Amino acid sequence: MSTVVNDTRTTGVRSGLVFAFGAALSFGMSGAWARGLMDAGWSPGAAVTARMWVAALVLLVPTLLALRGRWAAVRRNAGMIVGYGLLAVTAAQLCFFQAVAVMDVGIALLVEYTAPIAVVLWLWLRRGERPGVRGIIGALVAFVGLILMLEIFTGSRIDPVGILWALGAMVGAATYFLLSGRGDTGLPPIALAGLGLLIGALGLSVAGVAGILPMTWTTQDVAYRFGTLPWFVPVLAVGVVATALAYVLGIVSTRRLGSRVASFVALSEVIAALLFGWLFLGQLPGLLQAFGGALVLVGVVLVKLGEPVADDVDPEAVPEPQGALR
Repeated sequence: MSTVVNDTRTTGVRSGLVFAFGAALSFGMSGAWARGLMDAGWSPGAAVTARMWVAALVLLVPTLLALRGRWAAVRRNAGMIVGYGLLAVTAAQLCFFQAVAVMDVGIALLVEYTAPIAVVLWLWLRRGERPGVRGIIGALVAFVGLILMLEIFTGSRIDPVGILWALGAMVGAATYFLLSGRGDTGLPPIALAGLGLLIGALGLSVAGVAGILPMTWTTQDVAYRFGTLPWFVPVLAVGVVATALAYVLGIVSTRRLGSRVASFVALSEVIAALLFGWLFLGQLPGLLQAFGGALVLVGVVLVKLGEPVADDVDPEAVPEPQGALR
């Protein structure tokens, strides 16, 4: 019996890794697509709102189908769903788009992806899971890398507002990993993603109508390094692939791997973002920034290695090899 359970768990972890890398690749292209829209005249608020609505509409029917007979779970987890929609979806994406409007995509994402350290700190404060010496050293290494990456001591101009937006995205990303890993809600992954995106789309639209969030867009073609595209192509790409698909894959992977492991694997999104930033926009970090970014990644890895061996995977969430996206 234990052999069957172990085999099931191993299968769940392996498939979780596949889903996690797929999510990282999908998320990684969002900044490059969005920066093209913003360079063409779109405001960050308009770009992220369009992204949310496209993704929410794509997932609307699958979400309703997945929730048949499960509306009690929606009512029971209403607070968590709203928090997921406002923080893990809306705040994370809006802050990230605001950051990439004034700084390189890769740098903004590296700041955002100090989120695994925030996850570890939260689990320490909330559950008493204190990091070891290696984890503390890793946090210090990541901090030094962040300073080098931002070129604070070289006199280079880094927009402080952009850094604050990227840190806001980091808080949203940490919330995403923590809430996505909950396997006790009774909510299918696609339903949590669909409801969160719908809440985000509605909230951003209300903020735009009220004049709180500037909304500027254009229908002119969008230029990228490889050529010019009609405006709706990047809007659909960022909404369908980099949002709807990415969130569903991310939730599935986090439930199978746990919040800490999933946030660690998601660091591959940084590499994907740098790749897409170069392919789409011709953006490459300088030598000092690249070294600092490498230190950030090394520091986060040390933090992960300094954690307790047991992960926070919900045992009931792992054996989900079939119908995981329902």
